[in-house]
Amino acid sequence: MGGTMDGTKQRRRGNTRQRIQDVALELFAEQGYEKTSLREIAERLEVTKAALYYHFKTKEEIIVSIFEDLTKPIEELIEWGRRQPHSLETKQEIVRRYSQALTDAAPLFRFMQENQATVRELSIGEMFKNRMLGMRDIVIDPDSDLVDQVRCISALFTLHAGMFLLQDLEGDPEDKHKAVLEVATDLVTQAHQGTRTAR
Repeated sequence: MGGTMDGTKQRRRGNTRQRIQDVALELFAEQGYEKTSLREIAERLEVTKAALYYHFKTKEEIIVSIFEDLTKPIEELIEWGRRQPHSLETKQEIVRRYSQALTDAAPLFRFMQENQATVRELSIGEMFKNRMLGMRDIVIDPDSDLVDQVRCISALFTLHAGMFLLQDLEGDPEDKHKAVLEVATDLVTQAHQGTRTAR
């Protein structure tokens, strides 16, 4: 019986942590990271600052926890990609999964886009850079020529650009997402075929 209560308590604590993350990200997006205080986050959540403090001591702890949670699929994708052969199927699967991971973490990446100066100062800036380098390493074939390596890197940037720069384009969001994924997939396909032709 004690185990069940502990489990319930654990779940409740997890939910509170997630609610704090969601509300903090909302406030950071609305008024900027610098202008948001822990007190305002607690007020929006309708909890005391002490209750908030139980989970997170600083705003940076909150944003780091959001980053770690939302980019965990990217970290797992990098680990998976390192164990795979440099085949066309692998690269296409990496692009597809990365596209999905970016979509799932869209609120975080919107925050990072709108708060670039702050992100550079926070530890998540370095963490994000390392994730990007990891993605680059699994999508590039080390034997390919420079043009094909640029194509692979461009595929990743196409996915990023698709999240922000294409919002103003006319069209259904799902159609735009498919178009971005198609262009990114085409880029890695061209790069892979270029590598095969060069051999």
